[in-house]
Amino acid sequence: MSQQERAKFGSKLGMILATAGGAVGLGNVWRFPYMAGQNGGAAFILIYIGCILLLGLPCMISEFIIGRHAASNTARAYTKLANGTPWRLVGYLGVLTGFLITGYYAVVAGWCLQYSFASVMGHLHGTPEYFKSYFSTFSGNPWKPIMWTAAILLITHYIIIHGIRNGIERASKILMPALFILLLVIVVASCLLPGAGKGIEFLFKPDFSKVSRDVFLGALGQSFYSLSIAMGCICTYASYYSRQTKLLNSAVQISIIDTMVAILAGLMIFPAAFSVGVNPDSGPSLIFITLPNVFEQAFGGMPFVEFTISLGFYVLLSMAALTSLISLHEVSTAFFQEELHITRPKAATIVTTCTVLIGSVCSLSLGNWSFLSLFGKSLFDVFDFVTGQIFLPIGGLLTCLFIGWYVPKKLVKDEFTNWGTVRGSLFGAYYFLVRFICPLGILAIFLHQLQVI
Repeated sequence: MSQQERAKFGSKLGMILATAGGAVGLGNVWRFPYMAGQNGGAAFILIYIGCILLLGLPCMISEFIIGRHAASNTARAYTKLANGTPWRLVGYLGVLTGFLITGYYAVVAGWCLQYSFASVMGHLHGTPEYFKSYFSTFSGNPWKPIMWTAAILLITHYIIIHGIRNGIERASKILMPALFILLLVIVVASCLLPGAGKGIEFLFKPDFSKVSRDVFLGALGQSFYSLSIAMGCICTYASYYSRQTKLLNSAVQISIIDTMVAILAGLMIFPAAFSVGVNPDSGPSLIFITLPNVFEQAFGGMPFVEFTISLGFYVLLSMAALTSLISLHEVSTAFFQEELHITRPKAATIVTTCTVLIGSVCSLSLGNWSFLSLFGKSLFDVFDFVTGQIFLPIGGLLTCLFIGWYVPKKLVKDEFTNWGTVRGSLFGAYYFLVRFICPLGILAIFLHQLQVI
């Protein structure tokens, strides 16, 4: 497919919402507010914003430059710029990472669909022990999680096969505004509860006594992962950008949307939790065990409100998961379509079929097939660890080194400034960050995760 024939986003709004949707995911809803609350509240948020500016934005712009310049899938984009050198393998790593994440991420996305269904059916009522038992029984079931995993991947498949404008862009224009509206409704309801002020204080009151090296590294890592750096998503979406797209402005707008969702998620969770005396925990237990109990206690006296909030929350989670899955799926779909020279529906079918299989095996490893484990971890946890703590940092590090030290500076500047039509006063700062600060920051995250430092 030539650059002239390649599909493009039809509008700036669609482009921003689609790319932001790829970044906004389940991590924004529970990981960011939990880390902020446990690591100094507003102090952590300030450090996080600083990390977005120093690490997230330069990395995102670098992937924008690679994707738009090559106008190809992630693997081919790096190959075009690598000129036959091993740097091309960085693109293949991005595609592989996105492909593997699609498989196991769909399992958790499927759980969100199941809880949406359970809310509609009125099953989310009971004691804390009931919610713990409900989640354990469901996640260990041999077929229900697989059914929901396949369901959300089929929804993703349907959107993907309709292309960039009629599929991804159209879906993003519906899903992202709906996500914001639901989020705001639940935030208002949560903040109006008696005692909600303690939760707001927990999130926003700076506690500098908790700031340590680990907090800085945690904020650095959160900024890296929340923007979907090195998953292939940003590079692939950038290949559909027009030559008039202002890359720096777009990166800033997407980062603002992503951070707003994360902060609003904190305002949704903590006021409700503290109003009933619950100290939220992290991970799946927060979303699928603690929060149903919180909603039960906080809104139990108002059955209709409880039903609406509970359903709205899990629909919100499902939409956040879906927008991420769409971008992840597109990485592999674009790769197979262009490298195998097949139609988009055929490429999407390959990806959907393979990721349903991966998701099924990952799901079963949490239940009946617990023998599927490595080094004491379930296959689900292995996929999470390998992609999140090894592939992503390595991919991000190599991308920065590739742009900062291999790709000609003139090419980078031309893309950054849209060939001189956009002011390039910040190019020097960007180029310094991507050459020195970003590699050192990502390396620090990587070594810390492996408990080397």
